[in-house]
Amino acid sequence: MAGHSKWANRVHRKTRQDKKRGKLFAKLSKQITVAAREGGGDPEANARLRLAIEQAKAADMPKDNIESAIQRGTGETEGIEYEHALYEGYGPAGIALMIDCLTDNSQRTVAEIRSLMKKLDASLGAAGCVTWMFEQKGVIVVPKHQADEDAVFAAAIEAGAEDVLEEEDVWEIRTLPQDFSRAHEEVGAAGIPTERAEVTMVPITTAPVPDDQAKKVIRLLDELNDHDDVQHVFSNFEISDEILEEVEA
Repeated sequence: MAGHSKWANRVHRKTRQDKKRGKLFAKLSKQITVAAREGGGDPEANARLRLAIEQAKAADMPKDNIESAIQRGTGETEGIEYEHALYEGYGPAGIALMIDCLTDNSQRTVAEIRSLMKKLDASLGAAGCVTWMFEQKGVIVVPKHQADEDAVFAAAIEAGAEDVLEEEDVWEIRTLPQDFSRAHEEVGAAGIPTERAEVTMVPITTAPVPDDQAKKVIRLLDELNDHDDVQHVFSNFEISDEILEEVEA
């Protein structure tokens, strides 16, 4: 059941360790608001909202911020109406990109994303041009230092997970999207702490990036993730650990 994961270099090193905290809170607020608007404000009856709240809590987002975001979604307080937008394209070294956005003005957002990508040797493509390179999976990331291997595997099997993949410092439990909520609950009930848990797009295969293109790819990903409307950037790149460590130093 165990394999090895290079999942876009572990989601670009956890999106560069979520270092821009204020921007992270703003993005989490959008996710909570949209989840509450589309499925109601009760997290017990709205799995998407429950997960968004869990992610916000994991990022130490204040309780008042979470409650305000829910109230905007349910209409108890006034708020901006956001819509989903998904853009696809290619970056340096031919890497595939899926850019998931929440926006109140899709025309403005696509124009800004297109301009940003053009400056960094990337381009938008037609809808569906790279979707086939990814599959939707539930992913539950467990730090190795906080959980015993046997306990992780036992919980994964009990939860009906598809696979458990090994990285240097974490275990990745993968599920079908429809099984994710139950699996996440069962892993938590087993007393196993998680670093990250989400339904996401995972590349079917990764694309190695030459070292001389790697910094350009990292800059593009940083710029996209820094955009206010961008919630997630999914990619299939694989960059050498040496280059990532050099950039992060």
